[in-house]
Amino acid sequence: MYVLELAGEDDAFAAREAASSCSGVSELAPGLVSARSVSQIESLALTRRASVLIGHTTATVADARSLLEQASIDRTGTVAVRARDVRGTSEVDTQRIERALGRVLTRRGFAVDLDAPDHELRALFSADTCALGWLTARSVRNFGDRMPTKRPFFQPGSMDPLLARALVNIAGARPGVRILDPMCGTGGILVEAGLVGADVIGLDVQPKMVHGADKNLNRYLDTGSDSDTETGSGDILRGNATRLPFRDGEIDAIVFDAPYGRQSKIVSSEDEGNANENGLPSLVSASLDEARRVASRTVLVADRQWDEVAEATGWTIEGSFERRVHKSLTRYILVLE
Repeated sequence: MYVLELAGEDDAFAAREAASSCSGVSELAPGLVSARSVSQIESLALTRRASVLIGHTTATVADARSLLEQASIDRTGTVAVRARDVRGTSEVDTQRIERALGRVLTRRGFAVDLDAPDHELRALFSADTCALGWLTARSVRNFGDRMPTKRPFFQPGSMDPLLARALVNIAGARPGVRILDPMCGTGGILVEAGLVGADVIGLDVQPKMVHGADKNLNRYLDTGSDSDTETGSGDILRGNATRLPFRDGEIDAIVFDAPYGRQSKIVSSEDEGNANENGLPSLVSASLDEARRVASRTVLVADRQWDEVAEATGWTIEGSFERRVHKSLTRYILVLE
């Protein structure tokens, strides 16, 4: 078993992303989940660390010490203890905990090395729970390098890379998987899918967006400088989300950020100048209908709830989440099967 340290405040959404690469994900305490197996932790946006779970107990120094004393440890080499009060919910003295657990380990014959230990013991205190585990993997926290304003092509309102990475992971992005964004805009979703190895295709009706997204993909997917793994291939085409140029079932998953009404133009390839919020429901409905033809999974992001439209076009809602951006914008996320 493993314990995962989640990022952010929305545990349900973070756990859903973790479940895309880990099995048996289950709530343990605020900010913590357990899992039966883990993989691809490095590419997750909302999981910071994974540790081999020693066990969990109540959130006291005495119980944490007792748990470690009774644990079987089949490791050799140097150790360090890192204690964490997850979200400040347990009000524990982390330095006191580190000293107490460090003494247990030295009595069991381990040497302490705080700078470059062979093994790191994580003591995670959340509310009334303490989980102990041996650190096994960390996520790569380089999303700041790809913030929208740092990309070769930028437009206001572009999605931040951390959310985009979580979305493509939930969609199942990995090597050998084809991910389509039929309203790709600046291509941020595609960049994150490509960096975890998926082959990505983007469509947009506006030539400016097609050219700009292509620049962004060339920057990140050609060099691979922002990923430790081989990046996927990427193509950007001019096209319409309501008439996708693909055969039935040709795409593995679709991820797209629907227009936000007054904040975005709603255009077609026939009339690029048309901006009509009244056309938004029909646009989303037709896009979801086409998405269902070419893919078995879609992750839809929008500034409003499209549950009824999704179900009317034949999708089953497998997950529904809300992400507050600021006081005037909440993003609604639907995972559709």
